[in-house]
Amino acid sequence: MLALYGHLFSSYTWKALIPLYANGTEFEFRPLDGDHPENSAFVAAAHPAGKFPVLTDGGVTVVEATGIVEYLAVHHPGPAPLIPAEPAIAATARMLDHVFDNYVMGNLQRIVAAYFNDKDNPGAGGMRAHPDEVEIAAGKARLRQAYAWLERWLEGNRLPPHVSIVTCAAAPSLFYADWVERIPEGSRLAALRAELLALPAVSRCVEDARPMRGYFPPGAPDRD
Repeated sequence: MLALYGHLFSSYTWKALIPLYANGTEFEFRPLDGDHPENSAFVAAAHPAGKFPVLTDGGVTVVEATGIVEYLAVHHPGPAPLIPAEPAIAATARMLDHVFDNYVMGNLQRIVAAYFNDKDNPGAGGMRAHPDEVEIAAGKARLRQAYAWLERWLEGNRLPPHVSIVTCAAAPSLFYADWVERIPEGSRLAALRAELLALPAVSRCVEDARPMRGYFPPGAPDRD
């Protein structure tokens, strides 16, 4: 039986959950929380930086969300075409996976980190009341730059069919990034975000994480 170690509010955990849900793959979810210290201990030992998600498949351990998607595509395939069969399209899909991870998710996490790094001003729920505004402004500027690049790319190109590795990266990154820097209304990127949130595998992640929204450091909007 497959087992996935992660947290239901984590964007990168979503990236690993989406292909499992989309293909109806049987697995056990092992949460990282105060009630399951053994899970946290396993991840600390299994990952070179102690990060999640981590997938186990019998005696095989797979780290990094992208690696998990690639592993599932090879060893647990299903109806969702996680990695396109055509090599050229697969190369483009992997490129977009990195774009969403590095420049959308990465800059979103840069903003979130600005709240956690305000060590002198703890706010409600252990979050930080006075984050580094310069760092937040820089992260938002980089998000807008990424949005503009993706908008231009979407104008002249087509994404692989859902659910692909692009879906797995784009859905969580666009979901949370829009909370800190709105994607322009009426844009192709905004339409893509709405399309992704309507997918059953993505919707399941959104709903499972809904009770935890109060822990989002910049504050979760009253939507989605």
